[in-house]
Amino acid sequence: MTNKRAILRKSLPDMISDDIRERILNGELSEGDAIRQEALAEEYHVSRMPVREALKRLDAEGLVQLTNNKGATVITHSLDEIGEIFDLRRLIEVDLFRRAIPKMTADHFALSDKLVNEMDASYAANEVSKWGDLNAEYHSSLYAAADCKFTDELLKKISIRADRYVRMHLTVMHQLELVKDEHHQLLILAQQQEVHQACELLTKHILRAKNELLALIAENRSDK
Repeated sequence: MTNKRAILRKSLPDMISDDIRERILNGELSEGDAIRQEALAEEYHVSRMPVREALKRLDAEGLVQLTNNKGATVITHSLDEIGEIFDLRRLIEVDLFRRAIPKMTADHFALSDKLVNEMDASYAANEVSKWGDLNAEYHSSLYAAADCKFTDELLKKISIRADRYVRMHLTVMHQLELVKDEHHQLLILAQQQEVHQACELLTKHILRAKNELLALIAENRSDK
């Protein structure tokens, strides 16, 4: 008997929002850039309606600022807001990691190991477009055993906003080797049930990215 496989069908707004999101996250669309609905509709060969719906979704995600009668722009976060994004990551992720480690099973470890090796391969291949998603997936795999549904949903929303800054940190700051080492070490400490050390390393991992990024962005903005 042939197994039936579900086919994921995406609507036009889904596909358009996915593409615009990636263009924002990979830097093709920079903070403050105007987004013209008419130009996008022509580019995607669609009417303005699915474009507007896609922009509404990105507005809800905090990537686009959509203003009535004024169009849309790629959102510009202040330095304080960027810092807040990473502070929220630290508070939520460290708490989840602390809860998860005592409950992690061989299956949890196997998934995390698979993802961290996929990340290594994407670094080696310079597949920048995959870095944000893989980073979020890997970190989420470390916390899955905590089984905190609402906290996980909140973290996903924060991770979308953090994605472009995570990519920026990895590409501009040339921190791949250090990040790779810390990602592997987080998994090793979790396997060894070293809760305190694992949470300390995760805190350091996130705060270093925050501080380096804030310095980089402040310098770039002062040059404009």
